[in-house]
Amino acid sequence: MNAMPLQKLLSESELRTMVLQHRKQNWHGIQTLQWQERIAIDPAILVGKPVIKGTRLSVEFVIDLLAAGWTQEQILANYPNLTPEDIRACLAYASELLHEEKVFPLKPA
Repeated sequence: MNAMPLQKLLSESELRTMVLQHRKQNWHGIQTLQWQERIAIDPAILVGKPVIKGTRLSVEFVIDLLAAGWTQEQILANYPNLTPEDIRACLAYASELLHEEKVFPLKPA
């Protein structure tokens, strides 16, 4: 039996709805944090870099701390105005960017 591509079984709007629903869940099927509630992008703050709302701490900075091995507890102790949800929002923002990233192979000249 030949399997039909998913795009041919569903309309474009049905497929888009499925993708959006999938993106709202992580790989365990648990609802993920809506980063838009905690992350702001304003050209007047840090030249438009995404920051945690009400702070001048960029998402990039928090991700860099985590990549450098800082624990959530260390970040919260050094930046007491942050919450665990702020840190998860930074990760959710980075995750969404990675999900949207597309790679196009280059053909040799």
